[in-house]
Amino acid sequence: MTTLDHARALDRADPLAGFRDRFALPEGILYLDGNSLGALPRAVAPALADAAQRQWGERLIRSWNEGWIDAPQRLGARIAPLIGAAPHEVIVGDTTSAHLFKALVAALRRDPARRTIVSEAGNFPTDLHVAEGAVGCVPGARLKVVARDELAGALDADTAVLLLTHVHYKTAERFDLAEWTARAQAAGALMLWDFSHSVGAVPIDVTAAGADLAVGCTYKYLNGGPGAPAFLYVAERWQDALANPVSGWMGHAEPFAFQDGYRPAAGMKRWLVGTPPILGMASLEAALAIWDAVDMAALTAKSASLFAILAAAGDAAGLPCVTPVDPTQRGSHISFRHPCAYEVTQALIARGVIGDFRAPDVIRLGLTPLYLSHEDVWRAGEQLREVIATEAWRDPAFATRNAVT
Repeated sequence: MTTLDHARALDRADPLAGFRDRFALPEGILYLDGNSLGALPRAVAPALADAAQRQWGERLIRSWNEGWIDAPQRLGARIAPLIGAAPHEVIVGDTTSAHLFKALVAALRRDPARRTIVSEAGNFPTDLHVAEGAVGCVPGARLKVVARDELAGALDADTAVLLLTHVHYKTAERFDLAEWTARAQAAGALMLWDFSHSVGAVPIDVTAAGADLAVGCTYKYLNGGPGAPAFLYVAERWQDALANPVSGWMGHAEPFAFQDGYRPAAGMKRWLVGTPPILGMASLEAALAIWDAVDMAALTAKSASLFAILAAAGDAAGLPCVTPVDPTQRGSHISFRHPCAYEVTQALIARGVIGDFRAPDVIRLGLTPLYLSHEDVWRAGEQLREVIATEAWRDPAFATRNAVT
């Protein structure tokens, strides 16, 4: 197992160590839940104050012509390098669920001979819920949900789109981006990725993989803040060939012509719907500035070293790890199984180690390299071992279920 001295030595050699000061981290807390809600970047509060006090309070509606109206494309261009896309292939706005719905319905309407969405059983629930809603909007459409090892065999001449989450929200198991994109396209289907648990956590290159469509949230590893607007990627070749089923005014070719009939804008603008959430955009834009200087190779290497420390602690505690050991086959969180995982998670939180629980029996701990040190993770591992060894989790207070777990 890693010793405290070894963890500190790793921190002294860490090329990403300087990023920690760009986050407002509370004293006495070891925050291992950045895979669910990222920590607060220090630049966000001043950006929000400016957006509220100057842009809204002083400039009022004039701010629409002073940067607000272009925010979806501008922020999309900031996210594009993180997924290997061109700047004009990504927009920001709406939620992940809304973008997912738009992409799924568009894919189902592309070819009348193809009416099936294929996805994985155990996928993030909202993806499957939205897919259910999408097939209900297209006559004859259906959702086929199969086990991971049955996905390849489920692709056939009726498949319109394969919907997969790149990094599994519970286990952190990662699909091979290029391999599964090629499989879907070989079957004549579109490939739609959900990058919510991978953007900002692992290298992504949609251009090299030839991906068709992708969505993702920005409040996890991108640290955009609770409810931050999501992003949508549509490969350039599909931008005008597919139709946005939610034909809102911001996707109109001339929004301020105020015409009764709908004419879709060209390119990614046609995938806009309503008024951009400006305050959320301001928070996200400030957070994204951090990524201009991040070396993804260094981030990937640090994620692997943090994982090794916590995996060893879990093993010493006798906890089965459900996350792949190979770093190329996982995201940047680690999950352990325990029959009373909720109580263990609450016991850790009471000790200042914040992770989360995923039903029915998973303790999930995020490894966010920009603001977690090796010493942080070592100390979290020590607390995990102690909670298990002393059975501190048996305190009845830890069995009370919160609304958000």
